[in-house]
Amino acid sequence: MSPASAHRPSRIAPLLLGVVLGASLQLQQPRLWSLGSYVALSLAALAALVAASAWRRATAVRWCALLAASAALSAGAAGWRAASYLQDGLDPRLEGRDLLVTGVVGAMPHRTDAGLRFRFDVESARLGDVPVQLPPQLMLGWYGGVDGAADVLPDPQRQPADLQAGERWRLALRLKAPHGQLNPSGFDFELWLWEQDVQATGSVRAGPRDPVPQRLGSTWLHPVEQARQAVREAIYQQVPDPRVAGVVAALVVGDQGAIERADWDVFRATGVAHLMSISGLHITMFAWATAAVLGALWRRSARLCLAWPAQHAALVGGVALAAAYSLFSGWGVPAQRTVLMLCAVAALRLRARSWPWPWVWLLACAVVVAADPWSLTQAGFWLSFVAVGVLFASGPAEIAGSEASRPSLIRRAWHALAAMAREQGVVTVALTPLSLLLFNQVSIVGLAANFIAIPWVTLVVTPLGMAGVLLPSAWTAAGWAVDALATVLRWLAALPFATWSAPAPPLWAAAAGIVGGVLLAARLPWSARLAGVPLVLPVLLWQAPRPPPGEFELLAADIGQGNAVLVRTAGHGLVYDSGPAYSRETDAGQRVLVPLLRALDERVDLLVLSHRDTDHTGGAAAVLRMQPQAQLLSSLEPSHPLQALRASRACMAGQSWSWDGVQFEVLQPMAADYGAPARPNAMSCVLRIASAQGVHALLVGDIEKPQEARLVAQEAPLASDFLLVPHHGSRTSSSDDFLDAVHPRLAVAQAGYRNRFGHPAPDVARRYADHGIALWVSPACGALTWDSRAPAAVRCERAVQRRYWHHEVAPAAADGA
Repeated sequence: MSPASAHRPSRIAPLLLGVVLGASLQLQQPRLWSLGSYVALSLAALAALVAASAWRRATAVRWCALLAASAALSAGAAGWRAASYLQDGLDPRLEGRDLLVTGVVGAMPHRTDAGLRFRFDVESARLGDVPVQLPPQLMLGWYGGVDGAADVLPDPQRQPADLQAGERWRLALRLKAPHGQLNPSGFDFELWLWEQDVQATGSVRAGPRDPVPQRLGSTWLHPVEQARQAVREAIYQQVPDPRVAGVVAALVVGDQGAIERADWDVFRATGVAHLMSISGLHITMFAWATAAVLGALWRRSARLCLAWPAQHAALVGGVALAAAYSLFSGWGVPAQRTVLMLCAVAALRLRARSWPWPWVWLLACAVVVAADPWSLTQAGFWLSFVAVGVLFASGPAEIAGSEASRPSLIRRAWHALAAMAREQGVVTVALTPLSLLLFNQVSIVGLAANFIAIPWVTLVVTPLGMAGVLLPSAWTAAGWAVDALATVLRWLAALPFATWSAPAPPLWAAAAGIVGGVLLAARLPWSARLAGVPLVLPVLLWQAPRPPPGEFELLAADIGQGNAVLVRTAGHGLVYDSGPAYSRETDAGQRVLVPLLRALDERVDLLVLSHRDTDHTGGAAAVLRMQPQAQLLSSLEPSHPLQALRASRACMAGQSWSWDGVQFEVLQPMAADYGAPARPNAMSCVLRIASAQGVHALLVGDIEKPQEARLVAQEAPLASDFLLVPHHGSRTSSSDDFLDAVHPRLAVAQAGYRNRFGHPAPDVARRYADHGIALWVSPACGALTWDSRAPAAVRCERAVQRRYWHHEVAPAAADGA
């Protein structure tokens, strides 16, 4: 490499760094500027970049000028794209209205126990007789009940159809803005929809009074999705076990939704979840294999080699086929990222550029960020790039032996296994701090599981799955291979030490831990490696802060339509209700509470289930499985299924206990209520919590006005600073007398965004305002945190984590109006 070319990477380093830095800064914006502001910023940055590039003298000032101009251009371009994208958003006046929409099924649908989920590309829409403008892409559900309500069944002829990608349909829809749940260390559903270019979600209206869904015919649109769906259906026909077929389908066509929840739990516990989807590893291996085959075939023709070097033809062909494979697998964000990385590296090789690895790594990173700035918010982006950087930094394994003699096949195989084991160990050490930051959990058995699973999935399962497209019997063999691997993984996941959980560290600790992990894994003298130990320790020893003795903290999780509250004292934890069951595959416990408890490293001593309704008990099984030591206190009947999982003590008035100077007291139901027939709401366990300083919180479940009146008449100790709004703000609760008796500073209503019950009811919300009570609602606040040390203040997750892609709920929409 000539001296000129040797310095060339360093010349463009500020440009590459600026691309990443500018996009990172723009992603921190809580709200977007105007479109014109971003256009002006981009043009000014471009002019500054041209001026700084014309500066011939390579000085630190020029380097900083290039960095600043590149960062400003990157930020302006990302903001420009975001502001333009939001202009196609759903008109708030169309939310909850009955619309008649014509469009095309844009991707293969996903069938669940509740119905279908599918992407719909809008062609035209009408509100009554008036044409309206909708976002180009919608995410829709077509359920067995009206608007997803399982207890309201439509005409059997209107049940979800077997939709095919590319079909044109006319459907009656109700839409809403992209709105998800926002919790500490939780999944950002609104960001995921943003990445998918979906700007509205909704449901098919298939009730007796709604227009009948009409299939208008097939189209030539989305041929790749049609092929993917055909292959998926063929896999299910060929592989008899649906669970195994789901894994094969995920590896062949990228349908991760086909993998059952129990299998995902095993894959995550063993650290191989990244293998069970079309990941960067699969695409890279596919590119390498196809490039090797193309190169060998190209070299067989002297004419072709004279026209174009075989290594160049193999490189271009491998990347092109990898892009085609990514497209067939659904063109997910990880696939797009990998193809862009491959293209960047291939461009360097085609131009005969031999750059040091840090510049190659930085180039690939900048190319991915320029194409998709929001990839910086994805865990997969950081895991991929940190892993690749660590492998570059640690260098190749040394192979012993004489250079004059070619090692035997056995020695080569042994060295290959040793190199793979070392690389896996290096990546595991380096990524542990990052995994704790992103997932609050590390698989202890992951090193052994990946040592088995990586070559098995990459070299056996995936090739058999792809071969099945031409020879369907290969899918049967792929199913056998998946089943064999699953047996091993289930055994590893069942080990008592399979995973290690730790509280979510702060960003500074995680960043120091990543640097420390890289130092420990790098090919450096041990004296230098040991410098990484003190950098890793803050991550490993971090403890989530807790209230002091005599005080307590409440966290009302954002779980949709239901109740789930975490109560923490200095040394104990209590969960009051566990949120709803969203479907047979998932619930609030698995989706929200388990990650939240893991992030806080919380040990739950008691789970209180106020009553039997599924919006209060839906996530209980997941919490109890995660917390085997937790006791159960509830009003559940002896025959309830949860009683078989954990025997429950009956909650009744008069029960009390003290934790760390904090007093807990049950106010309702009465002992006599268990012998009399009553609605489940009437049996709600009412819990009052008192700090040593006399600050109180009242959690009341779904009690209604008769139970409120009885508590007031019995002169129960109701006065509290914090109130969990009874029955989510239903008109059946929150009577004037009850609010006078409690007289809280603030109240929180846990309800779903635009829920079908209209909770909290507008007249109930006005009643709280008339009593001078600050009312907070989950859709507008997200998860709400309240501390007995500051009883007049709350922490709303939507305010703390606010980003411009988050849906901002108007007050009218927050109360379900």
